[in-house]
Amino acid sequence: MSPPRVLYIDDDPGIARLVQKTLEANGYDVALAESGSSGLAMLRTQTFDIVALDHHMPGHTGLDVMKDIRELPEHPPVIYVTGSEDSRIAVAALKMGAVDYVWKDVQGHFRELLAKAVSTALEQDALRRAKKEADREVRLARDRAELLLKEVNHRVANSLAIVAGLVGLQKTAIQDEAAQRLLEQMRARILAIAGVHRRLYTSDDVRTVDIKEYLGSLVDDLKIAMADEGRTHPIHLECVPLSLPTDKAVSVGIVATELVTNAFKYAYPNHQGDIRVEVMRNDDTCILMVEDDGIGYNAQAAAAGTGLGSKVISSMTTRLQGTLSYRPTAKGTRAVLEFPC
Repeated sequence: MSPPRVLYIDDDPGIARLVQKTLEANGYDVALAESGSSGLAMLRTQTFDIVALDHHMPGHTGLDVMKDIRELPEHPPVIYVTGSEDSRIAVAALKMGAVDYVWKDVQGHFRELLAKAVSTALEQDALRRAKKEADREVRLARDRAELLLKEVNHRVANSLAIVAGLVGLQKTAIQDEAAQRLLEQMRARILAIAGVHRRLYTSDDVRTVDIKEYLGSLVDDLKIAMADEGRTHPIHLECVPLSLPTDKAVSVGIVATELVTNAFKYAYPNHQGDIRVEVMRNDDTCILMVEDDGIGYNAQAAAAGTGLGSKVISSMTTRLQGTLSYRPTAKGTRAVLEFPC
């Protein structure tokens, strides 16, 4: 492996030659520049691992040169060398980006100190480059994982859509109305889950789901499904800006599906009337409300269906660590799901 290359910029050729000998004795390949402009020209055309830069030069200072060095793409680290005892010069060099500074004493001891500073700076630069490369590999790995996860969600959404389609076909193939209703409910639940995976596929953040977009798509699916049964209730959705983790979004979607489906089926015997879906947030509590102006909810009445829907709602509410209640309203039914965001 070739030795590290050092560029030493100093307008005093005698001192520069001594520095060159000292650094070469420590295993470095050293090139000399007698001015800042010649040093910059060498940096533009050659590759150096590190630069040692003197402060006093004709017409300008090392600080002026270092500013130009810092503007070069992929510039090497700079060690500042100064014979001035004014500490403000060293501080200014460090603020401009120098990795170290060495005080140039008249006895020449600084040359060994410079060799040690070069060694330390190269080690630190190697660590910095290694960390930068490691960070790049982590970003690439994360991007690949996110792309793969999006593809998985895309495939899952497509597969669930196929399953929902098969359930729909099975529904049309049987004559029993009760069985048809059960299959339609199952199809709606499958589509609710598929909707989450569709959102994850198109989202920049695969960890969360935009609830407003998700519920909007879900409501559209429910309208189409119920229109096939001759029910065309308007559904009004209001939702605050809210993103939820995937698991919570699935549970919220299934609960919303069950509550809206119940309103479609039972709230309006004449098949006319509005259904309102609203999502709110109160500090750390999220609230889903589904409301209608129909015949009202009677907790004492016998279940109109199989009772599976109520079990599904109860299960999803438990998963959300939330509570579901039916609130008093002038007319109709108001179901309120509260859970920690």
